[in-house]
Amino acid sequence: MILPIVAFGDNVLKKHCTEINKEYPNLDKLIDNMFATMDNANGVGLAAPQIGLPIRLFIIDSTIMLEDNDETDEVGLEEVFINAKMIEETGEEWAFEEGCLSIPEIRENVFRKPNIKIEYYDADWNFKTMEFSGLTARVIQHEYDHIEGILFTDHLKPLKKQLLRKRLSRISEGKVHPDYRMRFPKH
Repeated sequence: MILPIVAFGDNVLKKHCTEINKEYPNLDKLIDNMFATMDNANGVGLAAPQIGLPIRLFIIDSTIMLEDNDETDEVGLEEVFINAKMIEETGEEWAFEEGCLSIPEIRENVFRKPNIKIEYYDADWNFKTMEFSGLTARVIQHEYDHIEGILFTDHLKPLKKQLLRKRLSRISEGKVHPDYRMRFPKH
């Protein structure tokens, strides 16, 4: 089932999310719905807060963005991250234009470190400690931020945030029309 994506301005996007356990109700169905929702919106990642759930769960699929990219030999990843914990981020920060399904029509350069080490449980509750780099690491960092209550706009310099204020207000007021379902904050 395709779920509505929570828009900028909803408090759930600013919450530090809580861990879940194997008994979390209908987890497999939730994960399937998250992939369907992400695919429907042409996204490469989706975190549970973006569908209104303040839990430490996110999914990514970086295969799409990497399959036609001649600039890198990086292989993409489709994965479920449950109760993730970032262990380290290393390397010299680099800029890349990011967007977010919860913040449609806005894309900005965000600086992130290129290499990460992260612990998490996969969809089968296998505990993993993995290292990622490049664009896949960036997608993971972006989605990980969501479960920490951080949006990509929080990484921008104050002047850039000020310049985006009106556009962000339009999103929270429901004055945008992406080609996927959204849930806008109640004012």
